[in-house]
Amino acid sequence: QVNLVESGGGLVQPGGSLRLSCSGSGIIFGFYEVRWYRQALGKQRELIAGMDRGGNRNYADSVKGRFTISRDNSENTIDLQMNSLKPEDTAVYYCNAFRQFPGADYWGRGTQVTVSS
Repeated sequence: QVNLVESGGGLVQPGGSLRLSCSGSGIIFGFYEVRWYRQALGKQRELIAGMDRGGNRNYADSVKGRFTISRDNSENTIDLQMNSLKPEDTAVYYCNAFRQFPGADYWGRGTQVTVSS
């Protein structure tokens, strides 16, 4: 059984940093495209960062230059380093592991990030 668990969320002041981590059991992240999404209250879930199996990264314009996605194959985690946080970054953050063939799409339950003074 596959299980993804996010951690590292919390309350941070504007301009601060947080590092989110997603640990996986029953799955090897290196075989998947891995992504971070977020969903703010009253808004749709949005893709903010992704990494393919080759290590190529992409980011939403809203977080480019501030957030960094990484994968630790030895620990089997997906991390999201978030710097220069803004109040508009407040959301529940979800990790996702996706594979097209054979089809697989796994999600964590999310971790709350609140940016407020």
